[in-house]
Amino acid sequence: MRHARRQAMAQDAAKQTRKNKGRSLALIRGLAAFVFVGVLGFGLYQLLVHPGTPLPPHWNPTKPLVVSQPVTALTEWKLNRALASTESCLTTIEGFAALQPMSDFRESDQCGITGRVNLRAVGETRMSPIETRCAIALRMAMWERHGLQPAARDILGTTLARVDQSGSYNCRTIRTTSGPSERMSTHATADAIDISGFAFADGRQISLLRDWDGAGPEAAFLRAARDSACDWFRVTLSPDFNALHADHFHLQSVGWGLCR
Repeated sequence: MRHARRQAMAQDAAKQTRKNKGRSLALIRGLAAFVFVGVLGFGLYQLLVHPGTPLPPHWNPTKPLVVSQPVTALTEWKLNRALASTESCLTTIEGFAALQPMSDFRESDQCGITGRVNLRAVGETRMSPIETRCAIALRMAMWERHGLQPAARDILGTTLARVDQSGSYNCRTIRTTSGPSERMSTHATADAIDISGFAFADGRQISLLRDWDGAGPEAAFLRAARDSACDWFRVTLSPDFNALHADHFHLQSVGWGLCR
């Protein structure tokens, strides 16, 4: 009996030793993996920030958004970073829009413009001067560069010269097909802009009210413009949404991804 008891105790001790060795080995492997990941992460970071990095800046998450660079999977993330503050927005849009920064405006607790600018042009396209937010101006610049100008070239064989806008700031409630609502419009904070038409370098002019339901290239351009606006604005409403938008695109820099 004593021998069996000693043998069992020896076996238990051997099992415990193996468990301890297993735990130690797992700990060593975990520490090695942690060190490896840390070294790899540090190396990748150094590769990204190194002046001679082979990674193009539009694919480099450490580089800020540049309006003229190609669109990648990182562009939307970079755009959101640029829109995080008025200062970063103004820095990003410099050279890609004609605008004048203005002091913030407050009309009431519900109405005003933060990050106010007077916008006169985006990219190669002029606009009648409009007071709006820098966020709208930057989104307009991205739309003009990556949506409107390519559509003008591909569909109409010309370049876009002017965007016709019908307002951004307006201290009012939301309009609905059944009348005014109690909710404030995004126009009350200049987080929206309304676009009514376009003019081109060849002298052609297109309006939503006249050309949206057509069958020619003008209507095709308007639908391409609407679709590309959905890439750059959080909410895009067109004549397809309801009769209140029969003559304009309603474009918002805030919202949850509505594209109609």
